[in-house]
Amino acid sequence: MKLENRYALITGAGQGLGVAIAEAFVAEGASVLLCARTAASLEEVRDRLQPRLASGQQILIQTADVANPAQVDALVTTALSSFPHLDILVNNAGVYGPIGAIEDIDWAEWANAISVNLLGTVYPCRAVIRHFKERKYGKIVNLSGGGATSPMPRISAYAASKAAVVRFSESLAVEVEDFGIDINAIAPGTLLTRLMDQLIEAGPDRAGAKFHARMVKIQGEGGTPLETAAGLAVYLASAESDGITGRLISALWDPWADLHEHRDALKASDIYTLRRIIPSDRGQDWGDV
Repeated sequence: MKLENRYALITGAGQGLGVAIAEAFVAEGASVLLCARTAASLEEVRDRLQPRLASGQQILIQTADVANPAQVDALVTTALSSFPHLDILVNNAGVYGPIGAIEDIDWAEWANAISVNLLGTVYPCRAVIRHFKERKYGKIVNLSGGGATSPMPRISAYAASKAAVVRFSESLAVEVEDFGIDINAIAPGTLLTRLMDQLIEAGPDRAGAKFHARMVKIQGEGGTPLETAAGLAVYLASAESDGITGRLISALWDPWADLHEHRDALKASDIYTLRRIIPSDRGQDWGDV
């Protein structure tokens, strides 16, 4: 019970990875407030998880659009008035945005994806940080992805926003490092969710032939299990990971279950962070001063 007596707010918890994280948190003893834009999906998740609650555990739901500051404020007010305190924020809500060449896509949709993915991560962090500072403790887990570390042509709003989420997470982690607050980003792997369906339905002309073929192949192979990323979210929300902060961690590829054994090495390095590659990093003898 790694999250026993801990209280968490999880956005984007009406489907996909958000549901898997909610299930894992409840299984590990946390009380949760689940947020999504659709009431029906939240009610379904609540009804499924309610029988699994132990004595003293709570599961609350509230609709909210994370790109709407007033609705986020109301969400955090509910958390702080319903729970003794708040320990954990998981920013999982996100969209791919428009798929296609930048000159062809709908500009309003592109800007909305930035609003949901980036501002919908930054503002919830802003809304809880004062409470975390007062308690001298808090855990923030932000969902990033492959868009943060590799170019994603034709899905540029997603890629740009997810890279920004990582650098924001790193920056905020340094900003609050004296308050016992850990802030990390997760790269969950390629998941078989509605986002994957959206990419495949877009077709090779809009998504790009190579990328579309790769997604079809991954879909056929089963993708990354949702439980893998949910397990990493549990780890980063638990006391076991205290002091690990400002990192982008891959649920699939990084040895995250043992990261606490390397806490000091992480703190003294730029391992698992965004950084600029210089020629000497790739064995070249030019371009360095």
